Amino acid sequence: MRYLDEYRDPDLARALLAELRRVTTRAWTLMEVCGGQTHTIVRQGIDELLPGGIRMIHGPGCPVCVTPLEVLDRAMAIAALPGVILTSFGDMLRVPGSRTDLLALRARGADVRVVYSPMDAVALAQRHPDRQVVFLAVGFETTAPANAMAVLHAGTLGLTNFSVLVSHVLVPPAITAVLRAPGCEVQGFLAAGHVCAVMGWTEYEPLAAAHRVPIVVTGFEPLDLLEGILMTVRQLEQGRHEVQNQYARAVRRDGNTSAQDVIRRVFRVTDRAWRGIGTIAGSGLTLTDEFAAFDARQRFDVGRLTTREHPACIAGQILTGARLPTDCTAYATACTPRTPLGAPMVSAEGTCAAYFTAGRRRAPQPGGPS
Repeated sequence: MRYLDEYRDPDLARALLAELRRVTTRAWTLMEVCGGQTHTIVRQGIDELLPGGIRMIHGPGCPVCVTPLEVLDRAMAIAALPGVILTSFGDMLRVPGSRTDLLALRARGADVRVVYSPMDAVALAQRHPDRQVVFLAVGFETTAPANAMAVLHAGTLGLTNFSVLVSHVLVPPAITAVLRAPGCEVQGFLAAGHVCAVMGWTEYEPLAAAHRVPIVVTGFEPLDLLEGILMTVRQLEQGRHEVQNQYARAVRRDGNTSAQDVIRRVFRVTDRAWRGIGTIAGSGLTLTDEFAAFDARQRFDVGRLTTREHPACIAGQILTGARLPTDCTAYATACTPRTPLGAPMVSAEGTCAAYFTAGRRRAPQPGGPS
C-alpha cells in the first residue's frame, strides 16, 4: 500500500486535527463538492472528529445522482427498441428511473451491457454493424475527455451505428447555484481534485472573489481532506477568500489543456437539469453541431416522456445539503442499497450510500420503534 498509507497516517491525522482545534475560533460551515470526498469523510468519521462548530455539508458531487430522470427514462426507452445495444458504466444500472431501472430492463430482455470505457462501446459498434450501439455518457468534467475521444474515434472510423446519450454536468455553475440559493450557509468549499486535474482551477477564481468564499482543491484520502479543511478554515479565520491547491501532486492551475481542447471540440456548454435540483444555466455539455450525427436524442424518437420521482425520496434536499440522509423517513428502512428509492442510495459516490455503509442510522423517533 505504498503511496497510499502515507495519506492515511493516524499520527499525521491527529496532528492536523490538533492544528484545526488550535486555529478555529468560531463556527464555520464548509461543503465538499465531490461524492468521493463525501464517502471518505463519512467512512473515516472525519466530520465527527472535527472541532466543535466546524460543520460539513455534503454537496451535489455525484454525477450519477444528479443525472435527471428524463435522461434515465430516455435511456431505458431507447434500450427497449429493437436492434439497440445500450452501454453504460455499471453504476448507472440500478439507478431508479420513473418506473424501473436498466438492470430490471435487461432482465426483461433488453440488450443492456456494462462497459469499462466508452471506447469499449465504439469497439462493440464495430463488431455489430447491424446493431445500433448507444453509450450513456454521464459525469462531470472528469469523464468528458474520454467520451469526447470516443465520438472522435467513431467519426474517424465512419461508424453510423454509434451514438451517445449525453448528460454531462459542470461543477462551477453548481457551486454558483449553491451560493445563490436562499438561506445558503456555506462559507467555504473543498473542490474536487479529479475535476481540477482536467480543468485546473482558473474557473473557480472569479467565484471565490465574487462570493468571498475560500475554495480549496483537495484529494480524496483522509489526510488530503483534513489538510484541505485546515487550509479552508485558516482562510476563513484570516478573512481571506482565495483558491488554493492542496492536491498539488495531481493538479496544476491550468489543468490538462489537451483534454480541454478535446472537450471544446466535441461539446458545447448548455443548460442542464440536475435531478432533484432543477435546471442550472450553463451547467452541462452537449454535442456540437459538427458531431450532432452522434446524438442519440436526435437518432431515436421515443416520444414524449413523463417522469415521476418516488414520493418518499428527498434526494434533492440531500444533494443540496439542506437535509441529511438520516432526516429521510425512508432511509435504511424502505430505502437501502438493495432497495433504493433514489440515486444517492445507489451510487458509489452517493451520500445516502455513504451513510448507510458507515452504519449511520436515524435516531429513534418519539413514540416510534427504537
